[in-house]
Amino acid sequence: MNKPLEYIFPDPPADASPAALDLARIPQHVAVIMDGNGRWAKNRALNRLKGHKAGIEAVRETIRCASDLGVRYLTIYSFSTENWKRPQEEVAGLMDLFAKTMLAEVDGLHEENVRVQTIGDLSILPEETRLAFDEAWEKTRHNTGMTLVVAVNYGARDEMMRAVNACAKRAVLKAEETGIVPEITEEMFEHGLYTADIPDPEVVIRTSGEMRLSNFLLWQAAYAEFVVTDVLWPDFNRYDFLRCLLDYQGRDRRFGGVS
Repeated sequence: MNKPLEYIFPDPPADASPAALDLARIPQHVAVIMDGNGRWAKNRALNRLKGHKAGIEAVRETIRCASDLGVRYLTIYSFSTENWKRPQEEVAGLMDLFAKTMLAEVDGLHEENVRVQTIGDLSILPEETRLAFDEAWEKTRHNTGMTLVVAVNYGARDEMMRAVNACAKRAVLKAEETGIVPEITEEMFEHGLYTADIPDPEVVIRTSGEMRLSNFLLWQAAYAEFVVTDVLWPDFNRYDFLRCLLDYQGRDRRFGGVS
């Protein structure tokens, strides 16, 4: 972090004091399940796509705040493998929104030294959307600041099956070469995950009050702390992010041991 807390949080509410934040314990990787866009829109008698568009500002705010605090990886769950089941109009609107937003934001992210990376199967996305993510990666890949990981067409079960199949293929090749079937290790398995070069998240934040993982980072989040807020995603701001970090820092992380 190279910006003072009073700059990051200029007008803190009484229940979210930046002074209580331990800057030595900022999580390296924060993952966010951005939930509640549809309910936000419904509460305002708007269509669901209006809620997704409203959520863009919350994404901007969270990226900026996380980067300023020194978070090294921020993963946002943008579109799951199950989201294709939504109405065709909503899905098409989301794909268009992803493309336009990524192209509009990439220069600013680049100026802030943020690297943009995706996880998920981009091969079946519309070409315009896929190319927008590819362009963001190419433009920012050498940046050294925070890595923004966009999970798009991502599903943890699909990811794990891909890793299992990759391990099986390597095992078969090794057996053919040596006559010995190798043991599949955690390291081999993790090498086949989309997140092979990304540390596991220390904290997973979910907005809108829902208490489920929704097929998100099932392997990687094995020892993550879960922080759930009732705030709907379009209303989520830097002070809500601060509250989540303060909640996380109040946990006793034992990793199966005793304190």
